[in-house]
Amino acid sequence: MSNTKDDGQFKTWKPLAPTLRQRRMVSRKDLHKGGPLRELTVAKRRSGGRNSTGRITCRHRGGGAKRRIRIVDFKRSEPGPQQVVRLEYDPGRTAHIALIKHMETGKLSYILAPMGLKPGSVVQSYMRVKMDKQKSEADMAASEMMSAAEKQEAETSSIQADIASKVNVEVGNCLPLKMIPIGTTIHNIGLHAQGRGQLARSAGASAQLLYTAPTGVAQIKLMSGEIRRIPVDACATIGQVSNPNHKHEKLGGAGARRRRGWRPTVRGTAMNTHDHPHGGGRGKSKGNKHPRSPWGKLAKGGKTRHSKNPMLVRGRPRR
Repeated sequence: MSNTKDDGQFKTWKPLAPTLRQRRMVSRKDLHKGGPLRELTVAKRRSGGRNSTGRITCRHRGGGAKRRIRIVDFKRSEPGPQQVVRLEYDPGRTAHIALIKHMETGKLSYILAPMGLKPGSVVQSYMRVKMDKQKSEADMAASEMMSAAEKQEAETSSIQADIASKVNVEVGNCLPLKMIPIGTTIHNIGLHAQGRGQLARSAGASAQLLYTAPTGVAQIKLMSGEIRRIPVDACATIGQVSNPNHKHEKLGGAGARRRRGWRPTVRGTAMNTHDHPHGGGRGKSKGNKHPRSPWGKLAKGGKTRHSKNPMLVRGRPRR
């Protein structure tokens, strides 16, 4: 009889030990059972939280199982159809990754796997597709007789028709923001024109396109509620990032965290006075102080941003 149960969503364990009673991990039934493609990985060298002089600069780090970093293509600049070979687990991120093979050149690469992507699916990048800017004499003569609002509406409809004839807006395809219909769910969003994707890359993450145009900046709404401007030439991938159930995982015991490279964390109230602002005193006391770090920085509600971001339209809602 098996000691584990996998219902397709989560994998649970028979409580043969106290740490296994609450342990719950996301199911990996549909993922590749073997290791990664060696050519697309590099060794991860760890420092144990220490700097070049050997002093600990980042606490609670050290140990853990060996890992290899998967080289993921966030830029998606190579055009042409690419077929999904398999879906894989990546220990370096919460989302799953997909191994894709270019159907013309045979080149292999890793991308973030969106929800709904399966082996055998075909994805494509349209980052190098150019839009037609030439107009016929008849179109120019007709546009001269229109009002400003009619001109803008006609131009928008012609652009949308041109986009529909050249690109395919499906899950896993990468497009510039100016080619994506308004209201589409996107992820792996770039911050600069011709740059790599940097936003909405973790498990279950996504954003919504609120506004776009042929030139200038687009507006997107992140999952936090923040609305920000992005250049319309920046890249974005259609769909939501895979593995949305990651937030419901429970490691169960301390050993699982140690295998991930995390060392124990000691509470400030359990320390002495000279070790932490919350230390010392009789019983469970923190000396009538607001929660703060060992170096005196406020831990809850303290200001961390000192300059306003010019690309920010509306900040995330705060309590």
